Amino acid sequence: MQMWTSNQMRSEFLAFFEKNKHKTVASSSLTNSGDPTVLLTTAGMQQFKPYYLDSKKADDELGTRRVASSQKCFRTTDIDEVGDETHNTFFEMLGNFSFGDYFKKEAIEYAHEFITNVAKLPISYVTVFQGSGVVPKDEESRKIWNKLGVEDVREEGMEDVFWGPTGSEGPCGPTTEIYCKNAAGRDVEIWNIVFNEYRSSSSRDDLLAGNATLEELETKGIDTGMGLERLVMVAQQKSTLFETDLFEMLMVHLDGYTLKDLPKPLKIKSKRIISDHLRGATFLMAEGLEPSNVKAGYVLRRILRRAIRYAYQLELPYQVFLDLFRLTARMYADVYPELGANLARVHVGFEKEYRLFGKAIKKGTAMFESLAVANSGNMLKGIDVFNLYATFGFPYELIEEMAKERGLSVDNKGFSEALEKHKTVSKGERGQN
Repeated sequence: MQMWTSNQMRSEFLAFFEKNKHKTVASSSLTNSGDPTVLLTTAGMQQFKPYYLDSKKADDELGTRRVASSQKCFRTTDIDEVGDETHNTFFEMLGNFSFGDYFKKEAIEYAHEFITNVAKLPISYVTVFQGSGVVPKDEESRKIWNKLGVEDVREEGMEDVFWGPTGSEGPCGPTTEIYCKNAAGRDVEIWNIVFNEYRSSSSRDDLLAGNATLEELETKGIDTGMGLERLVMVAQQKSTLFETDLFEMLMVHLDGYTLKDLPKPLKIKSKRIISDHLRGATFLMAEGLEPSNVKAGYVLRRILRRAIRYAYQLELPYQVFLDLFRLTARMYADVYPELGANLARVHVGFEKEYRLFGKAIKKGTAMFESLAVANSGNMLKGIDVFNLYATFGFPYELIEEMAKERGLSVDNKGFSEALEKHKTVSKGERGQN
């Protein structure tokens, strides 16, 4: 089996689709996807959403109805899972897209050819949509896979194999997924092929709850997404994302420091979270995003403070953050040279955040530990959580995570009430000035 580098795999993917008459389109910005319904770019299709609703627009603006890209993406929906073998916040999404050009047969055939003939990876199994009250079972995809020699075709439902919409509304449809085994023998979903046949009037949560209306699109489209990190993990015969060449330099650098003697699982998880979050933060801050308490800035603040907290646990010095920003820029120098060009901006943005939170973390952690020890039940009081949040700048989600590690829960209602009371008092004080 050929040992691919991540750069080679990205290039081979785009070259394969160029050979099949796709136009390569550059990644859109992480912080400005062109989709006003999302904070950050979370999928490769976001910059192409208008073309699924108007394929003639693709002719006018792109000069084609079939494109491919390697898109920078950032998601926090699975942030609690980061630290395991297969989850990231920042990742690159390889994708091929059709706006009223080809559909199921060609999309599946392209995917099968790339995986088996180019990447030369064995397919473990695939999934297809089992059907719902509104959307019929996808028998067509099953037949296509069977004809290509894939016999293990499994049916799944709306939660797993119906994708979209991104944001508050938009194109969506049933999917078929490709699974391959990593070095540990674990089946990992690496490619999701979405058949955009519908438009949802509401968000995905509303759709899954049965509170959205689906209407058929006049022009059917293809939207595929394959996480480069997961593909490389399988292609490089690794058991985790953090053993690939996309993370190896960061993880080795962390191992170069004398780390506090913590239980091995916590130490491994901490290093993975630090490397993942700082890699993602490098991309976000290089685009000019600054930590704040609102919108995308809050997402950045959350991951930075989460990384700082885990670094504090390992007793890592401030220099390690600057090192990982620099190493990230070096790793992506050939693909995203703007990281290196904007490294000074990254350092300045982080230094401000570290000054705000780095000095408070020791006292805040001590306060949390006292509360956890003194807690007579299984739940931290909302007012105590609010004090940690307001006094020491601990994001609510971070406090919740710390509580979970100690077997505790958080009084969400009490926290919300304390927060609203604080806002009311602050507003009154401002009105008196």
